[in-house]
Amino acid sequence: MSTLDDAIDLHFIGNATVLLRFGDLTLLTDPNFLHRGERAHLGYGLVSRRLTEPALDAADLPRLDGVVLSHLHGDHWDRRARRHLDRSVPIVTTRHAARRLRTWQGFRRAGGLRTWESCTLRRGEAQVRVTALPGRHALQPLLCGMLPPVMGSMLEFGPVDRPPRLRLYVSGDTLLFDGLEEIARRFPAADLAVLHLGGTRLPGGFVVTMDGAQGAELARRLDHRRVLPVHYDDYTVFRSPLHDFLTEAGRLGLDERILHCPRGEHARLVPGGDRPTVR
Repeated sequence: MSTLDDAIDLHFIGNATVLLRFGDLTLLTDPNFLHRGERAHLGYGLVSRRLTEPALDAADLPRLDGVVLSHLHGDHWDRRARRHLDRSVPIVTTRHAARRLRTWQGFRRAGGLRTWESCTLRRGEAQVRVTALPGRHALQPLLCGMLPPVMGSMLEFGPVDRPPRLRLYVSGDTLLFDGLEEIARRFPAADLAVLHLGGTRLPGGFVVTMDGAQGAELARRLDHRRVLPVHYDDYTVFRSPLHDFLTEAGRLGLDERILHCPRGEHARLVPGGDRPTVR
């Protein structure tokens, strides 16, 4: 019989970086540890200046059992992460990013998943099954060729070789499109949706992440129990503040589902839809 605590401790570090602990297992999403004023490289000469401080330095991270990386952009995987992360840590990401991490940066356990493929990470009695989900950083054909492939992910936490107890959806840097509705059909009633927002705007006016209205609409379509907004105020390319999302979520009757966990705070998540505690 498992003695594993059902709860997940979620620590929101900033941007799309979240530290998750379930039993002895520790997982990190989209490691971004640049400091205020430093610039993230987005490719093709594009840079964006960070406006906030991360709640934790990369050098102060605990031992990690895995990293889930939605895509290879400088505000999700930066030079501080490259310098301080153990090169033996498993990294679950897109096939595009995995090849570059292994070949160019020496992260030999970077593995790429196709959409709907899964892998499992374990530590002690705890495991997490990571499934790659659809995501589109752009909808225009021209931009699709310029931006790296992106994936969402479903993180299913539970005891080793037992059914999952908690499901967390991480959207990655996606726009709203019809293919995302398949997530709700395959994973109904997940416990938490972590949504990358910000309405990121590139030169030429191209929007490449969900703004507040799109994020609220995705939350409505997915119908997950709780919603945590992230990725909304950290960089100069973000144009849709958190207020936009909260206003639209309220209009759609989603107020009670919002998990208010500011940068630097912890939330304790338990199965069954009970309200998380934030500290």
